[in-house]
Amino acid sequence: MTTSGVRVRIAPSPTGEPHVGTAYIALFNYLFAKKHGGEFILRIEDTDANRSTPEFETKVLDALKWCGLEWSEGPDIGGPYGPYRQSDRKDMYQPYAEELLQKGHAFRCFCTPERLTEMREAQRAAGKPPKYDGHCLNLSAEEVSSRVASGEASVVRMKIPAEGSCDFHDGVYGDVSIPWDSVDMQVLMKADGMPTYHMANVVDDHLMKITHVARGEEWLASVPKHILLYRYFEWDQPVFMHLSLMRNADKSKLSKRKNPTSISYYTALGYIPEALMNFLGLFFMQIGEGEELLTIDELAAKFDPESLSKAGAIFDIQKLDWLNGRWLREKLSEEEFSQRVLAWAMENSRLQEGLRLSHSRITKLGELPDLMGFLLKSDLNLDASAYAKIKSTPEELLEIFNTVQPDLEKILEWNVESIEAELRAIAERTGKKLKVILAPMFVAMSGSSRSLPLFDSMAILGRAVVRQRLKLAAKTVATMVGSGK
Repeated sequence: MTTSGVRVRIAPSPTGEPHVGTAYIALFNYLFAKKHGGEFILRIEDTDANRSTPEFETKVLDALKWCGLEWSEGPDIGGPYGPYRQSDRKDMYQPYAEELLQKGHAFRCFCTPERLTEMREAQRAAGKPPKYDGHCLNLSAEEVSSRVASGEASVVRMKIPAEGSCDFHDGVYGDVSIPWDSVDMQVLMKADGMPTYHMANVVDDHLMKITHVARGEEWLASVPKHILLYRYFEWDQPVFMHLSLMRNADKSKLSKRKNPTSISYYTALGYIPEALMNFLGLFFMQIGEGEELLTIDELAAKFDPESLSKAGAIFDIQKLDWLNGRWLREKLSEEEFSQRVLAWAMENSRLQEGLRLSHSRITKLGELPDLMGFLLKSDLNLDASAYAKIKSTPEELLEIFNTVQPDLEKILEWNVESIEAELRAIAERTGKKLKVILAPMFVAMSGSSRSLPLFDSMAILGRAVVRQRLKLAAKTVATMVGSGK
């Protein structure tokens, strides 16, 4: 039980591969709870029904467990304030929306998607930031009732003060003031009856008795909407803390378009969770040289939420490599090291599946490293010569990689069948023979034109590793363009 009354949560959306940024925010909340003798809670925010999947939810839970984080309440273990999955809480939100409507703090909006698109385009053309123009704000009660009764689709939007500013104190940014005229009349309830993030977030945090909300700085601009909802409902608001985003070395936002960001990528490459948590935890404290190697309990002991920096946390892969190497050498015994290696090789059935596919393709066991070694490699280190024997021109190769990469991202369930179906669809859509698409893919995935079956290999490697290998392949063949290969 909590000894301090502190209750914090991590609330990821299961709409894609778990991001290292999720682990970063989760670790802060976990350390904050441990520091204050409080509770750390996991909640799944799956209000985006079109993109949320059970597969991604499982990946989120598995990734956070791999990180070594433990929660006292969550969708997998329950708790006194459940359910802990927003789609399971759907019926809870409507009464709160009705309360806001009755109190005059919200209104029904009947604007069609087409009208909203035209509105935003006109605002952008006039050099104004796009936001709702209040078209349905002053509809009479009679008209609203009539249109609802006729079955016309509508959403519920919140009302925003016409003047003044929202002033609040943030645990990282200090005193913040955001003018109300910069805040949009946010949709709270969608036409399908599901709440938006903002509505569900505030209601759930209140009902789950969350005392401190620590999240990424990208949500700082949303605080006025959330504070307004707390005021409308006459609820006590939590303490807000907005953490600096993790950034690349060039200070750009860490994103999968530039660098690997999926936790599954780092597990596949053989990083160990203690090293990754150690690396992320150092962003939350000031330590001296030689004190960098810290367990999660040592991180909690040194954790100081009062001295957080607004500067971006630089995701320095070389420092992570250095810490991971030190953990492997200095913290693991020979027996533990052997156990970790075997567990890593067996992860996601990588070794078993590789051996199964290799079984009928070898004449002696010594051929295994060359045939299936690519499944275990961190980097294939391919250069332009790897693609020299493919008949397609460099321009055609680049087109293939640039087409395949975003299309594969659309696959919801990553398996042999879905990968094959997508690659066949790409071939049909682009008018290319399937073998023309697959030839460079074989090289990009395995480093060889003779390898294990491609679709199976991609399924074993996993979405995150495939994404990175395609990026590197595109970068390599881009150097060949115009070379007259």
